[in-house]
Amino acid sequence: MTSSHSGTPRARTIRIAAAVIRDDGGRLLLVRKRGTSTFMQAGGKIEPGELPAAALARELREELGVAVDPATAFHLGSFSAPAANEPDARVEAELFELSITGEPVPAAEIEELIWLNPELASGMELAPLTADIVLPRYGRRP
Repeated sequence: MTSSHSGTPRARTIRIAAAVIRDDGGRLLLVRKRGTSTFMQAGGKIEPGELPAAALARELREELGVAVDPATAFHLGSFSAPAANEPDARVEAELFELSITGEPVPAAEIEELIWLNPELASGMELAPLTADIVLPRYGRRP
């Protein structure tokens, strides 16, 4: 008996650091990149040799203009989900909960940011990481 190969390419993996940021009312900060329709956690790709918390602080500074001390970011865990905006790719996300000071402003590739009440999320176009992992686990205040 011979085995056949399907020829399906293996999904590409993108290593990211992502933030769970809540306001005083328990709403979650989500962002939407320019040219896309999906809202997701703020954050971005981890550069080679970069620590995940440092990558997150860099991305939040570039994308939202907020300064974050990486030492104050609480590591929630490592999670995997389909990438929202890149077909045939998965994100391996280091998820952190943290507080920000100052008002975030969309910059770099971020077109829009929202403060989402997790109970009003149905019907919104959310990244798989946000919809399947963040909201079920971290959508409510502890």
